[in-house]
Amino acid sequence: MSKHDEAKNQSQNHSQITSPITLALSKGRIFDETLPLLKAAGLEVLENPEHSRKLILPTNQRLVRVVLVRASDVPTYVEYGGADLGVTGLDTLIEHGGTGLYQPLDLQIAKCRMSVAVPEGFDYVGAVKQGSRLKVATKYMTIARDFFAQKGVHVDLVKLYGSMELAPLTGLADAIVDLVSSGNTLKANHLIEVEQIMPISSRLVINQAALKLKQSSLTFLLDAFTSAVNAKAKGLVS
Repeated sequence: MSKHDEAKNQSQNHSQITSPITLALSKGRIFDETLPLLKAAGLEVLENPEHSRKLILPTNQRLVRVVLVRASDVPTYVEYGGADLGVTGLDTLIEHGGTGLYQPLDLQIAKCRMSVAVPEGFDYVGAVKQGSRLKVATKYMTIARDFFAQKGVHVDLVKLYGSMELAPLTGLADAIVDLVSSGNTLKANHLIEVEQIMPISSRLVINQAALKLKQSSLTFLLDAFTSAVNAKAKGLVS
């Protein structure tokens, strides 16, 4: 695409967004993997969050800004109108409950899985079969509770916020429920993945009231994101 065509597309995108729009993102993997989709949708964040102290970042489109929030807070910002739309992991969305959110699109980014892991040598299958009461450490209380309830396994849940792998190593828990990507952290701490609960990826979420009040702008952005996701699936977006 020539510079003239790019400029023309950006100008057209500009004219489609007629209301102030705030997009909530979290730093890290989700932010990094959202950038190519934003670019394909005609949006570019003008400052690098790793080099800036700002929590509100401008974009190349005057009416669109990005707010940087904690990953677990993205659904809350969108639900209560602190942002019009956001990108959040399915895990965070389930724990939040999804109240007041329109969830139109799986962006197919930041993919991983939610799994059960135990120390090497722990007979998880035997413990489950015998009806033993397991002590499970996790920060994903809703996901863990529902998963074990559906299996008919009795568990005591211990809520932790970090270093989940420490719980079995110190005797705090028999097992953990956590996100797994490569599995290298589990392996380094002599844990093994014994069950996969669900695949995880990031979703686009939109404030339901904003969708009515800013319908044309948000519908345009939703269509742009959808086209970008489809293009990525076809290998047209890196």
